[in-house]
Amino acid sequence: QVQLVESGGGLVQAGGSLRLSCAASGRTFSSYAMGWFRQAPGKEREFVAAISWSGGSTYYADSVKGRFTISRDNAKNTAYLQIHSLKPEDTAVYYCAVSKSPRIGYEYAYWGQGTQVTVSS
Repeated sequence: QVQLVESGGGLVQAGGSLRLSCAASGRTFSSYAMGWFRQAPGKEREFVAAISWSGGSTYYADSVKGRFTISRDNAKNTAYLQIHSLKPEDTAVYYCAVSKSPRIGYEYAYWGQGTQVTVSS
């Protein structure tokens, strides 16, 4: 079992930046890939970014490439999502998830409760 707690969301003006954090406990965090997803009002949840167990591989949705950076600190059992140049269309609840695999591209087993990001124009 693993517990994930996201933080760092909030209200920010367009063009601003945020860093989201995902603190993990209860499982060997460092052995598994992690991902960030988001769900905007009235829309389905969508993939944002993923990082392998070591941090050596990352993958991003086309819509966020160049503006979002995923990273992790296995010593702190924490993953991060740095967001720059925020746009109103980035408004969503952001979720982190732990994969069933050390590598990117596999099913996610555990999910956090999400943190709200609201971008004003």
